[in-house]
Amino acid sequence: MAANGMDIDMLARALERAKNLPRLHALIVAREGKVHAEKGFRGPGLDTPVNIKSVSKSVIAALVGIAIGRGVLNGPNARIASVLGERLPTSADPRLGRITIGHLLSMRAGLQRTSGRNYGRWVNSPDWVRHVLSRPFDDEPGGRMLYSTGNSHLLSAILTQRTGRGTHALARDWLAQPLGITIPPWQRDPQGIYFGGNNMALSPRALLRFGELYRLGGVHDGRRILPDGWVRQSWTPRTLSPYSGDEYGYGWFITRFCGTAAYYARGFGGQFVYVVPGLGLTIVITSDRSARTRIDGYREALTSLVRDDLIPAALTADAKICPADS
Repeated sequence: MAANGMDIDMLARALERAKNLPRLHALIVAREGKVHAEKGFRGPGLDTPVNIKSVSKSVIAALVGIAIGRGVLNGPNARIASVLGERLPTSADPRLGRITIGHLLSMRAGLQRTSGRNYGRWVNSPDWVRHVLSRPFDDEPGGRMLYSTGNSHLLSAILTQRTGRGTHALARDWLAQPLGITIPPWQRDPQGIYFGGNNMALSPRALLRFGELYRLGGVHDGRRILPDGWVRQSWTPRTLSPYSGDEYGYGWFITRFCGTAAYYARGFGGQFVYVVPGLGLTIVITSDRSARTRIDGYREALTSLVRDDLIPAALTADAKICPADS
């Protein structure tokens, strides 16, 4: 039985399945802007800001888009050395001069990663920006995907340098206020630059508004917040994740469910914002962040919840059937 664009019975089964995932904290499902399910199974409430981990990278990408739209940055092809020149190490590798904002957004800077096993050494260094810029090159700028939080932190440094304002102030004024959400201050590096790409805090309901902003092409309540075309640029495949096999744009992963394009922001431990424009769906998931999603098959369980339960609940309501080969 369907009502208002979702199959009620299938949605109920999905919620029951979600309830039985002990690491899942909150789930919100909206279609065409109408919330069909929002449950806080455990953990903080739906209006309480929680650490969204690397979903922060998608927020930073949004701020970069706004900065480009405002003329603060010249565009994705702008070279970062023109902004961070004073922070470049002595005897810098000349390839640093070829890295662009677009390379940072798409994780194709070529620099050795500061995530994974290199993360602790990076965040314990006295100068995070210089540490990133001092890494050896593992590929050429514009080459393969090397997922690195350092790339997003360089974007935060660039925003700070160009505007003369902290990234938190920009997030508050450019995103939080127009969306009617709260983005509290978060961690900063030793030089006072807000962490670009990790440890932001947004509530599940705030994440829903952020996802809806992208679903609606950068417009909220009739007001354009992201520049025209930025969502399309962000969702254009530019590289491939070596871990999931999914494509990646500017701060968003790209996959397909039932033959339909889906875009998602992802954070450590199971923080997700899924946007499926073809079905009008926005899905928010927050989780216990104490363990990796691959432990105990949790990532697969979340993917199955979306792919096998929530997507079909929308398809069935539209009298559509998921293709067998999807």
